[in-house]
Amino acid sequence: MRNDHSHAMKLVVLGRDGTLNQYRDDHVKSVEELQPLPGALEAVARLNHAGWHTVLATNQPGIGRGLLDMSALNAIHIRLNQLLAEKGGRLDAAFFCPHTPEENCECRKPLPGMLQQIGERFGVDLATVHMVGASLGDIQTAHAAGCQPHLLRSDRLGAIDETQLTALAAQVPGTRIHADLSAFAEYLIKQGRRVKAGARAELLPQPVRNGELN
Repeated sequence: MRNDHSHAMKLVVLGRDGTLNQYRDDHVKSVEELQPLPGALEAVARLNHAGWHTVLATNQPGIGRGLLDMSALNAIHIRLNQLLAEKGGRLDAAFFCPHTPEENCECRKPLPGMLQQIGERFGVDLATVHMVGASLGDIQTAHAAGCQPHLLRSDRLGAIDETQLTALAAQVPGTRIHADLSAFAEYLIKQGRRVKAGARAELLPQPVRNGELN
């Protein structure tokens, strides 16, 4: 496969719980406990249609703690993709860290290991990747990996007001705050349109000044 850098892959990395589906303190342990957030699946589909590839990066310490096994996690992610397919969207991959914090692995967010694996797998420059999540850990991960960090206003953050949310986001330089995944998708798609418009504008002939060609 030819690696054409002028058409580098446009990649968004998504946190899962609180981003795509409702966050649960006791982990999503079965397909039945997977509750998509309103508009989240449609937002992924909109990103896909605008040329963005979407990949999941999720800590799943419930595996390390024995609360769910690999087949249960696979079933949850298969179901997530089925629900996305109904909206015309898809995830290219689901990366997860199965470890508990005590295991001191390299892949557990906020360490950048999982994002580095994603960068290698898809052959993308992490500086061009947008990472969106619903926790401080997600934006810290993005920053550690050199991605562009985006934070969603989510139940996962608890009852915090706008000032506290701004202060939380300010802990990670360059973080943008969005109301939800739909607002994030809208932002990214609009940005893409602006870039395209700019690229077209550059192709217009230069004005001729005083009859001379520059």
